[in-house]
Amino acid sequence: MAGRECYHCKQWIEEGEHHDCWTTTEDALTADLSEELREAWERLRETAVELGEQRIYASGSCIMFSRDVCYFFVRPKRKALEVCIFLGRAVKSPLVRKAEPSSRTKIYNIVHVTHRDQVEAPLTDWLREAYEKSDQLSGRAAATRRRSTPKESSTRRAARGTKPARGRRR
Repeated sequence: MAGRECYHCKQWIEEGEHHDCWTTTEDALTADLSEELREAWERLRETAVELGEQRIYASGSCIMFSRDVCYFFVRPKRKALEVCIFLGRAVKSPLVRKAEPSSRTKIYNIVHVTHRDQVEAPLTDWLREAYEKSDQLSGRAAATRRRSTPKESSTRRAARGTKPARGRRR
């Protein structure tokens, strides 16, 4: 029997057989959830969809929610849904298990959801805030405001023999 073992999922693959263990779906990630966690997942997804236009997709072991960039994701676990929300601040709440910087402007806040009743304020407020500020925090809004002409370098000014305008700091 010719074949090989996938080093990712440890499944045996016959020679010539198509195998793609990287491709995953929401259904595959949520298939083994308990009834309580499934209800919590459905409510969480509905809440996110109500926020507005976005892309929802599975990636690795997470389900991502993004406008232009991901503003939160859900990592389904056996006992809880691990929700990671990207905000411009660390949330101080007993619901938040961990809050640490993920970039210069974003802080990820981890919340564990075990029941559908937990998908209400303040969690929904944090999701709304993350949705509304995702472009601003990613730097996309700043990129559109940048000047269209490059700033003249000091070496070019020196070559021309001109000085920078008075009162301007470098």
